[in-house]
Amino acid sequence: MNWYLSALKKYAVLAGRARRKEFWFFTLFNVLIALALAIVDMLTGTFDEDVGLGLLSGLYALAMLVPSITVTVRRLHDTDRSGWWYLLVFLPVIGGLVILVFMLLDGTPGSNRFGPNPKDGSSTGVIAPTSA
Repeated sequence: MNWYLSALKKYAVLAGRARRKEFWFFTLFNVLIALALAIVDMLTGTFDEDVGLGLLSGLYALAMLVPSITVTVRRLHDTDRSGWWYLLVFLPVIGGLVILVFMLLDGTPGSNRFGPNPKDGSSTGVIAPTSA
C-alpha cells in the first residue's frame, strides 16, 4: 500500500525514476480499487454497461489518469528512456505490448540522466567511491 501512496504523493511529478515495485503495486491497487468501485456501482445501479463504467468507478478512473501517466513516465525514466515513449500506447496492440515490456525490464543500474537509482535508497544521487 505504501507504493501506491508514494505514487499518489508524486501526483504530477514527471522528473525522477520509479522502481518496478512502485509501478506494479500502483497498478495492482488501481485495479483492485477500480473493481471494488465497479461492484459498488453495480449494486447501486449507477453502472452503465455501454460505457463500462459507473459513477464511482468513472470518477476514480478520471482521478487516476494523471498519476497513472506520471508513474509510467517515471518507470520509463528508470529504464533510461524518455517519457515520450509513452505515446506508443496510441499504436493499437503493438504499442501497448512494447510499453508492457519496458515496464517489465529492470531499471538501469546506478544513476542515469533522469536521476539516481531508486533501488539504492539514496536520494542524493552521490555515488560513493569504491576502493581498488
